[in-house]
Amino acid sequence: MNPLDAAFAHDFGAVADFIRQHAIDAPARPALADDRAMLDYAALDARMDRVAAALQREGLAPGDAIAVCANASADYAAVFLGALRAGVAVAPLAPGSAADSLARMIRDADARLLFLDAAGAQALGAGAGEGLPRVALEGEVPGAAPLADWLAPEGARPAPVDTQPGWAFNIIYSSGTTGEPKGIVQSHAMRWAHVKRYRPYGFGPHTVTLLSTPLYSNTTLVLFFPTLAYGGFVRLMPKFDAGRYLELAQQLRATHTMLVPVQYQRLMAHPAFDRFDLASFHMKFCTSSPLPAPLKADVLRRWPGGLIDTYGMTEGGGTVMLEAHLHPDKLHTVGRPAPGSDIRLIDEAGREVAPGEAGEVVGRSGGMMTGYHKQPEKTREAEWFAPDGTRFIRTGDIGRFDADGFLVLFDRKKDMIISGGFNIYPSDLEAVLRRHPDVADAAVVGIASAQWGETPVGFVVLRPDAAIGEDELLHWANAQLGKTQRLAGLRRIAELPRSAIGKVLKRELREAW
Repeated sequence: MNPLDAAFAHDFGAVADFIRQHAIDAPARPALADDRAMLDYAALDARMDRVAAALQREGLAPGDAIAVCANASADYAAVFLGALRAGVAVAPLAPGSAADSLARMIRDADARLLFLDAAGAQALGAGAGEGLPRVALEGEVPGAAPLADWLAPEGARPAPVDTQPGWAFNIIYSSGTTGEPKGIVQSHAMRWAHVKRYRPYGFGPHTVTLLSTPLYSNTTLVLFFPTLAYGGFVRLMPKFDAGRYLELAQQLRATHTMLVPVQYQRLMAHPAFDRFDLASFHMKFCTSSPLPAPLKADVLRRWPGGLIDTYGMTEGGGTVMLEAHLHPDKLHTVGRPAPGSDIRLIDEAGREVAPGEAGEVVGRSGGMMTGYHKQPEKTREAEWFAPDGTRFIRTGDIGRFDADGFLVLFDRKKDMIISGGFNIYPSDLEAVLRRHPDVADAAVVGIASAQWGETPVGFVVLRPDAAIGEDELLHWANAQLGKTQRLAGLRRIAELPRSAIGKVLKRELREAW
């Protein structure tokens, strides 16, 4: 058994330790790059040491936390990994968040240091993180020490830290657009479970993973850490652009990637897509929001390599995976529970539903959050306990298992529309709208109705050459829908509002209506 296989046979491993081993075994092998810099494993390992030693110099100890508010870069990644080597948790924050939300997140994380770039500094403004020592990841940021000056000297080695499975690895925050943001505490054990989950999908020293989603998103991190743990190469894109992504994929001979549905949509619609050589791809992954079945079919038809649609939550719990290339007849589903995942469906009273019935999805596995940071009540709301006391995480999604054990998702519980006593799943209506040849994208939300309590309305993005009007499209859609499903109205918009990882912001659509 080689050393890597032996390490993965253990119940627990620390990601930072694996990078150290790769630096010993293959120091010149490329590890990490962005648009401006490339680090081999020896350089990445040395940079992590300098970060960890500097954090220890500043008095940070295992259990402390830092915050990072920046776009993806090699320096950002090295700071994240160096903090882990020191046993320090990382709170990665979205530069697109409002300043007051960022301030609450920084306070909630008990961050001792704040790392940021120009985008992060602009988002934070003058007040967020005031009084907290700042380090600039790139360029000049007022009030922040340049990273090069802050780092421990070249050759510095931190005091050894024996990483424990239960320590906080990172604290990932919900969007924080309304109310108090929730910090999802993921442990080193949870990240180790993620690393081991991807072992069957061809990761190793030959891997070239192209990532174009942000480092503050779990969507990115679930592939970022396994790639490095297995000794592969990660190429970060600070900002997604379909044409540039395709150029890089061809140039690098990319083998793996993680993309969100809207990115797949834009890539497949790119006029030059079929002219790029993408034969190097071994496996493509998707998560964060539903990947429509027709889009899955298009990816399978035109993009070489396998496609895995992953359903899960940042909070953890169970994971469901659809190996679409192996099950082309199940593209309308999100797959079957991943090995080690226990997925169940419960009703409003918290009882498991009968086979074939719909219910809220709950799950458990080796990858589960410790809880919401300093919010025990919110943590309890997110948990469901089986009659034998086993802990599960609630998803808030409604689904049903088909006869073959594949999970069909309907919608978020909070997005389900109850009209005249009937349950209406927006995803069903959206699927009908997307079937029209003039429709590029669609979203359906419920609005208040004096007659029905709630009623569905639709928003559509039309294709550039579309000539259909709103009234004509509304009539067409309602002719395809059941009587209780019919849309009360329809609006054409230029683009659906989305988060940085592609989730449709339905709250904004309701407000816009």
